[in-house]
Amino acid sequence: MSLRGVVRRAAGSLVHRLWAAAREAGTVTPASPGGYRFRRLGEGACLSFPVGAIFGEAWIEIGEHSLIGERVSISAGMGPGVDLGPDSIVRIGRSCSIGRGSHIVGHQSIDIGDDVFTGPYVYVTDQNHVYDDPEAPIGRQWPRNNPVSIGAGSWLGTGAIILPGTRIGRQCVVAGGAVVRGEFPDHSVIAGIPARVVRHYVPGRGWLPPHPDGTDAGTGIAAGADIAGADIAGADIAAVVGTGAGIGADLDVGVGADAGADLDAGIRADLVNAAEGAGARAARGRPPIPE
Repeated sequence: MSLRGVVRRAAGSLVHRLWAAAREAGTVTPASPGGYRFRRLGEGACLSFPVGAIFGEAWIEIGEHSLIGERVSISAGMGPGVDLGPDSIVRIGRSCSIGRGSHIVGHQSIDIGDDVFTGPYVYVTDQNHVYDDPEAPIGRQWPRNNPVSIGAGSWLGTGAIILPGTRIGRQCVVAGGAVVRGEFPDHSVIAGIPARVVRHYVPGRGWLPPHPDGTDAGTGIAAGADIAGADIAGADIAAVVGTGAGIGADLDVGVGADAGADLDAGIRADLVNAAEGAGARAARGRPPIPE
């Protein structure tokens, strides 16, 4: 090996050792100076180095043995140095894992239950911009808060966005890239933009899709919450989920990679006829779909 190669190898080894030492020294734990600033940082919990933007630590609680990934930003309030009152604002439970690059932005109340895992780049916030005044710049209008809760044992996929007012039950799966707002029951699989329930666990029957009329396949309860005008940083999502009125002729059954095959043509015809009604189709000059 040439002298240049030897020098490069030695330099590379030194850089990696220094980086490993910096990561170890920069990790925030209950015993480190940075850990003392939190309202509570449980035993065995840590924030990996390099850390993201962290402020309002006095209103942030992180439970025992929770792992906060690299470059995760956690904040309480609009900025450092603001008195936010006597109660904590961001609460992360025990044995959670928050994926690298995620953001948890709290202003009123964010509750993340025990054993919640997230992929990278998940965004959770309890505050959103408003556009009540059509003349004032949206960024200058006073934002609106709405508490968020994520049930214990849930999983949030990469890039999921949890909007203000969301309440996710226990043991739920949120698909990657979903934009979530509303209330969702325990044991739900939540996907889409805007998000809706695509699977729900029914004891004795397993994981079932909702009925086309918007009710749960096992219980008849409405699946998911309607989302009307949910906005992300001022961008309006105008969509309503959960009504059976607009099923129409193109009934798409099965969402996501695990949704399975579409219903066969005969069952599709029955569902469309049932949804629209043979009389309604005849009134429009459209005969019933043959079985």
